[in-house]
Amino acid sequence: MLPATCLLSLLFVWALVSDRLAARWSITAPMAFVAAGIVLTRGAHPAVPIDFEAHSFEVAVEVVLAVMLFVDATEARDYEKLGKSVGEGRLLGLALPASVGLATLIGALLFPGTNWWLLAVAALVVMPIDRAPVAGLLGDKRIPLRVRAALNIEGGFNDGLASPLFLFCVANLASAHGSSFGDLLFGVVKGSVLAVVIGTALGALAAWLVRRANDSGWARPAALRTASLALPFLAYTIATPLGGNGFVTAFVTGLWYAGAARAVKADNLGLVHEAGHLLSLAVWFTLGKIAADQFADGITLRVVAYGLLALTVARYVPVVVSLAGTGAGRAERAAIGWLGSRGVTSIVFGLLAFIELPAGEGTFIIEVMCATVLLSAVLHGVTQEPVARWFARRPDTSTLPVG
Repeated sequence: MLPATCLLSLLFVWALVSDRLAARWSITAPMAFVAAGIVLTRGAHPAVPIDFEAHSFEVAVEVVLAVMLFVDATEARDYEKLGKSVGEGRLLGLALPASVGLATLIGALLFPGTNWWLLAVAALVVMPIDRAPVAGLLGDKRIPLRVRAALNIEGGFNDGLASPLFLFCVANLASAHGSSFGDLLFGVVKGSVLAVVIGTALGALAAWLVRRANDSGWARPAALRTASLALPFLAYTIATPLGGNGFVTAFVTGLWYAGAARAVKADNLGLVHEAGHLLSLAVWFTLGKIAADQFADGITLRVVAYGLLALTVARYVPVVVSLAGTGAGRAERAAIGWLGSRGVTSIVFGLLAFIELPAGEGTFIIEVMCATVLLSAVLHGVTQEPVARWFARRPDTSTLPVG
């Protein structure tokens, strides 16, 4: 009972003071919950114990990722005010693969002799961006709309695109002396194809049923919000026993369902988005436990350097180069490159790798993930307000409307 009391009290207190802490000291929810996780999970008899070895913990992590991918797919909405692309195709098709490749090379330089598959897993863990550390930025009209739209769309799609490759690389490492490369590749492709088929069928059917129920008056908006909440869990539980990738299924379901949800209006996705937010806070709290355990005896400079280079060089250079010629100004490209914060996706990917890989390899992934995400939470959390003020003082830097 004590762990539940501690977590619920933390959530209640944060709800009361969140805006004040963010406005005055740039303390974001991720920063606060990581700090709480460090404090409440330390010692031989912690107030909130977390058992990484339990099978239920692995299932919980997978379900959290499925919900987050569904939420990301439904939040990656169109930005009609722009009337044109914000470069999302280049960000996802050029910058993301280039960033993963560059992070892999950086890892090879900093950790010579490390298995290339392991370096690829590390890169896939730390490179997908997450909007949680800079969530307030997406509604800040001082930031050009192009910048907010690009970050929102990229953050909504990149983890869904990276998850099949991440799972393949982890499976290849975990089965180094078992299944052949061809078998692993076939398994990943099969799981992804099944996921697309199941997600498309479920998302399209759910969208049709929700529209029909709304138009016919069979259900009120509150009930339809509950239906939306059930969908990511349903997608995961249907796909997994059938051999499909539950993460990709949830993501594809969200893509098909998003249009119907917006047509129903009445904040149809509000409940599932709030659930996703609560689950993300639980993940940030877990990161506090990971940090306390992994860095109890200190942290190596190479791990810190990897985290810094992943947040800067490996992210910034591919983004700025890929957006050249899109109409985005230099300041906008720089902001998109810098504000690519890391968060829940990296933490969940890191935890899954830690659970599946041998001890030494899993620990390596956890260390680089933890360093990268913690650095991102601090650096991006404290710089989003100065970036917003900079754009507010220079409205002419935007080539598109800001609100």
